[in-house]
Amino acid sequence: MSARELIESGKTALGIEFGSTRIKAVLIDLEGNVLGIGFHDWENSLVDGIWTYSLDEIHTGLRDCYSSLRKEVEKTYGVTIKKTGAIGISAMMHGYMAFDKDGELLAPFQTWRNSNTQQAADALTELFDFNIPLRWTIAHLYQCILDNEEHLYRTDFVTTLDSYIHRRLTGEKITGIGDAAGIFPIDSEALDYDQKMIDAFDALIADKKYPWKTRDILPRVLTAGQAAGTLTPEGAAFLDESGNLEAGIPLAPSEGDAGTGMVATNSVAPRTGNVSAGTSTFAMIVLEKKLSKLYREIDMVTTPTGFPVAMSHANNGTSDLNAWVGIFGEFAKLMGIDADPGKLYGALYENSLKGDADCGGLLSYGYYSGEGITKLNEGRPLFARMPGSSFNLANFMRAHLYASLGAVKLGMDILLKEENVAVDRILGHGGLFKTKGVAQRYLAAAVHAPVTVMDTASEGGPWGMAVLAAYLIDGQGMKLEDYLEQKIFAGMEGSTLAATEEEIAGFEAFTDHYVKGLPAEKAAVESMNW
Repeated sequence: MSARELIESGKTALGIEFGSTRIKAVLIDLEGNVLGIGFHDWENSLVDGIWTYSLDEIHTGLRDCYSSLRKEVEKTYGVTIKKTGAIGISAMMHGYMAFDKDGELLAPFQTWRNSNTQQAADALTELFDFNIPLRWTIAHLYQCILDNEEHLYRTDFVTTLDSYIHRRLTGEKITGIGDAAGIFPIDSEALDYDQKMIDAFDALIADKKYPWKTRDILPRVLTAGQAAGTLTPEGAAFLDESGNLEAGIPLAPSEGDAGTGMVATNSVAPRTGNVSAGTSTFAMIVLEKKLSKLYREIDMVTTPTGFPVAMSHANNGTSDLNAWVGIFGEFAKLMGIDADPGKLYGALYENSLKGDADCGGLLSYGYYSGEGITKLNEGRPLFARMPGSSFNLANFMRAHLYASLGAVKLGMDILLKEENVAVDRILGHGGLFKTKGVAQRYLAAAVHAPVTVMDTASEGGPWGMAVLAAYLIDGQGMKLEDYLEQKIFAGMEGSTLAATEEEIAGFEAFTDHYVKGLPAEKAAVESMNW
């Protein structure tokens, strides 16, 4: 069938992912080939000390993103989308959205970027003997409890962004197990929230006498391939302002961007790993066995089917790097050059390969927000150098590219060097890898292993969510890892790069500078408060 015929007949799958700076929709056929893309750019706001997006921004962004996809499909194929085989919603993981029984938001949406939950995260980590990061939903919920937030007595549903949108489309209070793993610790045997920890939390807050138990207010947990409801008439109207999209389309369990990143890189089987590099950057390895001990730098999450995954999650990734590229774009315009953003990124990234392996002694921290791995609850973007450093454009860009992987490397070092976690392959995805052979080479130097980037890498999580939607209707009883290996990634082209010994040594030297310079970043946080 032609692409037009596939779209007309609904033999497609749609994935929509809410990223930190872009909402993106990807329409694929059931082989994983991209048929159309839509997007809506946005940015979170710091309101009263909370990183947030308003509900209006969320709703408008979703509709505009879908409208962008619909219009591209109409322009390219001359056909209007009326149905798809399945839909899946994903979003940046973690955070806190609390609703009353009427579906009204009770407190500002808190994104993963917030680090105002230190007291709660510390207490729950001790209670559970399990690392609870500051950005997890349960940490936000308990911090609200510690702060005696009045809205908790009216709370009916506490969830994440993807689960919220899924409910708006289907009426179902569910989420995928990978996303659920950022809400509350998961028992990978039961494929559900850990019941002992649920009981411990209920006992901890019993004196508050809330009109709910923890399970009452959290979304139900589903795994990839399970039915998660269908698009209601209200949901169809909410998503598609043109009124053309039909109700009744099945939805896959919603997922977090960690799970969609695993799918997008074919990294859902034990001994596989991936690095997702964007506004936040995280590295994940699917484990064969539990870690030997608790590490506050390492999150324990799951694949979309429930395998345990060790994650090194850095709140800060490419934001500062993008800001510097923007400065060079302004300079180009000042000089009368209308530089295409893609060409500008490509030129600056490729030129960085001419820099010194250790960045010539230059140092950068792209900390727009707090960074849990380095134990900082706030961030200040910072660039520094020694008087004798080799300060040139190649080293400058190379330092910022290294820095976008700096914090996540510290967590990966724990897994690979201290825990000796076995990994057969590491794949990279996300916008950082769009310029071929640059960030991929630097990541290989950071993890001391070859890194593969598939041709779908720049589509990333939204494509991964679309694949999960396809799996719902076309999985034919296969395990997810077999479905990906045999149907989606079979014959898909990609490239693999290994770093040289010099490049590995250079990144290690940069990491040494990165660790030694952390007191300067801490001092910037303490002193720069205007």
